[in-house]
Amino acid sequence: MTNIPETGRTPRVQIRLVVIQILVLSLLGTLGGRLWYLQIREGDAYAKEASGNHVQQVVEPAVRGSILDARGVPLADNETRLVVSASRTDLLKMKDDGKAVLAKLAKVLGMPAKDVLLKVRLCDAKTPQPCWNGSPYQPIPITDEATPKQALQIRERAEDFPGITAEPEAVRRYAAPGKSNTAQVLGYLSPVTDEEITKAQDTDSPYLRSDQVGRSGLERQYDKALRGKAGVTRYEVDNLGRVIGQAEADEAQPGANLVTSIDARVQRVAEYELNDAMKIARTQFDKITGENYKADSGAVVVMEAKTGRIVAMASAPTYDPNVWVGGISAKDYKKLTGKNSDYPLLNRAIQGQSAPGSTFKVVSTAAALEAGYEWDGGYPCTSSYSVGGQVFKNFEGESFGPISLGRALEVSCDTVFYGLADREWKKDGGINPKKGEPKDYFYKTAHQFGLGKPTGIDLPNEVTGRVPDRQWKQDYWKANKDSWCKTGKKDGTYVEKIAYENCLEGNKMREGDSINYSIGQGDTLVTPIQEAKIYGALANGGTMYEPTIGKAIVSADGRTVQEIKPKAVGRLPIDQASLKGMDTALEGVVTRGTAAWKFGGWPQDKIPLHAKTGTAEVYGKQTTSWLATYSKDYTVIMTIAQAGTGSGASGEAVRSIYNALYGVSDDGTINKKNALLPTPEKSLPKIRTDGTIKSPKIAKDPAKDQRASQQSAPEPNETQPAATVNTPAAGNRDTRRRRRKRGSRRMLT
Repeated sequence: MTNIPETGRTPRVQIRLVVIQILVLSLLGTLGGRLWYLQIREGDAYAKEASGNHVQQVVEPAVRGSILDARGVPLADNETRLVVSASRTDLLKMKDDGKAVLAKLAKVLGMPAKDVLLKVRLCDAKTPQPCWNGSPYQPIPITDEATPKQALQIRERAEDFPGITAEPEAVRRYAAPGKSNTAQVLGYLSPVTDEEITKAQDTDSPYLRSDQVGRSGLERQYDKALRGKAGVTRYEVDNLGRVIGQAEADEAQPGANLVTSIDARVQRVAEYELNDAMKIARTQFDKITGENYKADSGAVVVMEAKTGRIVAMASAPTYDPNVWVGGISAKDYKKLTGKNSDYPLLNRAIQGQSAPGSTFKVVSTAAALEAGYEWDGGYPCTSSYSVGGQVFKNFEGESFGPISLGRALEVSCDTVFYGLADREWKKDGGINPKKGEPKDYFYKTAHQFGLGKPTGIDLPNEVTGRVPDRQWKQDYWKANKDSWCKTGKKDGTYVEKIAYENCLEGNKMREGDSINYSIGQGDTLVTPIQEAKIYGALANGGTMYEPTIGKAIVSADGRTVQEIKPKAVGRLPIDQASLKGMDTALEGVVTRGTAAWKFGGWPQDKIPLHAKTGTAEVYGKQTTSWLATYSKDYTVIMTIAQAGTGSGASGEAVRSIYNALYGVSDDGTINKKNALLPTPEKSLPKIRTDGTIKSPKIAKDPAKDQRASQQSAPEPNETQPAATVNTPAAGNRDTRRRRRKRGSRRMLT
């Protein structure tokens, strides 16, 4: 018979009780340790966090700083508008997610109900614009164009519009097209996202949910300075939300003003002339196809030659940046980004890259000199240059006999450069280079000119262009070899034959590659801003400057000025004697070379101009027009895609820009009173302590400004809104009539 203890417990039961006791003690120990950690070690931190539950924040958005031109004329500033906003948080508390309220609101505002609903939905990877890409807890603006009557209806019937507010707010304002638009340079704003708030939380410039941030252009580049710091007032509240006291308050700090080197008057002229040149080009026809030129996009840059500061930068097609203010509509978004939009958001001055054509010959000339060729050597300018079974022709089969490098630049003789590049290719070992490093003068010189990399301009998303040297060819071949080998055919179409050749030896520098490269064709790509940097250096004696638009950051009260000084980033690889020879040759382009027919009558003895024309062939498209020019003060670069020759498409437009800068009339006389900017602006505009800006006064006789293409038109002073900026008409009726008449003449490269 088994002995049972007096307690009636078996050994098994006792073991179970011991295990349970150990578990209970362990749990109590863990709980006690956790309580000690929370209440003692981390007690202060959690107490502080808990107290935050009883503090509510009221945010006062900072006034964003203005973007000013070099004389103080606002390019982007702020104005007070009646803004109607919806609280998504409040709407989602309703049974129908606020659809009925939004439908009522749409009727009051005279908007389609669908458009209002689209504006309050949140953006994600699958949701197209319009949608809200800001914080879901921030009021979402429905419109910033509400009338006082509409705002009064909403406020007086608050019970019918829960979650809807109508308040006066400061909103961004840009000059519209036709009034020194500068759209791609300025950029635009949109609400800050939760992700951006999180990333910036521990930085010296955190975001608040009410912030608007720059998305492109100067608005993005100088966002931190322009944004300022929002004011935050913290109130202590009880558990019912009633205010019981004020904890602390941080005053709002307005954003600083950005003074740029842009001159609104010159900007207006540049925009007008680019647009007009494109219109005129569309009336001309391509001699090969017989079709009218499409002239579908273009860019122009006006830059101070001795500092690299940008005086004007225009890109076409353009758009009105005000469409972003208050949220963009689906219709407007499609116009800006759709397949048939021509992508006006692109700043083609820094993001448009194409073959440079003959404007590249200044690089090839420098390369030939570095390789040891004489400036005055007699280089054969024949009508064509043959390599194996392939014939490379000179423009229109012209022949000038033995000429110097300078003369080759003047008449833009292709065959001179074909021969020099081909000779160097052979010296380097041809398609199978010698052991060791090939000299590759033509490619190394391009890199020394700053090509193949960004210029460093103070705008986001600048592209690099391309120098198709041996390393690039190797990398490109690796990336595309499989595709080429798959689609290439030895006896197929032109594209299939090219793919077949690239499959076999696309990583090798072929003879035809070097020949085409020497005149800015083939795989070479440059941007207008890169050309401006190069030709600016030719103008100033060889110093390359980093292009800049920002000139100074000035505090809202004008007391603190942070100047953005010009930055030299290197020198052209040319000695002074060669620079002088190149300068003389480029002056010859204007007086007796390929651009002479567009600059006849120019006062060359008083204001020497220099130029290089370019006509770049693009497979499957019409030729791209390039015209690179400079004076002692400025360099002006214009390019138009699918527009024909450099001088033919851009010559008169570029001349008109110089006319406006220096006050030159069509007959060559100079009227200083009509000159917009005969010398670069050196001083900064005066910003007073009350935030007003001392800028040009309004002209007394606006009609007078319409009679002269170069005379300054009315511009705002500190009491006039920037939206009313008026700038000079860029060419009177007689000038435009003469231009169209001259456009029918024979066009040269």
